[in-house]
Amino acid sequence: MKKNRVLTALTIAATAVVLAACGSTAKKTTTVTIGASPTPHAEILKHIQPELKKEGVNLKIKQFQDYVLPNKALASKDIDANYFQHTPFLKEWNAKNKGNLISAGSIHLEPIAVYSKKYKSLKDLPKNATVLVSNNVADYGRVLEIFKDAGLITLKKGTDTTNANFKDIATNKKNIKFKTGYEPKLMPQLYNNKQGDAEVINSNYAVQAKLSPAKDAIAVEKSSSPYSNIVAIRPDEKNNKALKKVIKALKSKSTQSWIKKHFKGSVEPVE
Repeated sequence: MKKNRVLTALTIAATAVVLAACGSTAKKTTTVTIGASPTPHAEILKHIQPELKKEGVNLKIKQFQDYVLPNKALASKDIDANYFQHTPFLKEWNAKNKGNLISAGSIHLEPIAVYSKKYKSLKDLPKNATVLVSNNVADYGRVLEIFKDAGLITLKKGTDTTNANFKDIATNKKNIKFKTGYEPKLMPQLYNNKQGDAEVINSNYAVQAKLSPAKDAIAVEKSSSPYSNIVAIRPDEKNNKALKKVIKALKSKSTQSWIKKHFKGSVEPVE
């Protein structure tokens, strides 16, 4: 009888251990790897990591220093999503690479801006001034809009600035020369070395170089710009629950407030 009681107790204990083990694994963790530029994208993703962990999502961040590799990595399934680009850039990449990557949501705008160590405003630029622009063709329309808004150029009738280039300039009252072909990440260095009369720098590289579009630029892209940064995914990931949680966290009111406070106007959340 005593032996039976011992066996029964052991059985109950073993059952409890099994049930406890089942309970501990009931909430599975899903790992998601997102490719991102160091600033501000990776910083924003790091901010939401703790929140996602509570929801069973292990967010891994793979940082890229250029605009070429993140889409290649996503298309080849080395990462689950990326966060570094705007829609016109993605469309251009898809067209050139026969890709089918899509946007999972717009998160923030990094206003592209013009900087100069020689002049305090665009209107101060002299005739035949040289403005250095990166080789990122998808940004050319943004640059044109800035100079058009300043009254320095006009565009040919019917020009769509989301896919425009400098050949679309109709009039150029100061004969400003837009010199292109530079790697985007090198633009702050060109600015510091005074290589041109002015330089156009993407906000992420400006922030990395301790430049503030709000304080240091001589002209900034308008907040109504359609060039908001997105999270890109493959079409087969549209229903990925973990990725949906990432987007929800990125677009939450608390994250938007944090972005405004942390980046002080260098990055603006998309409502």
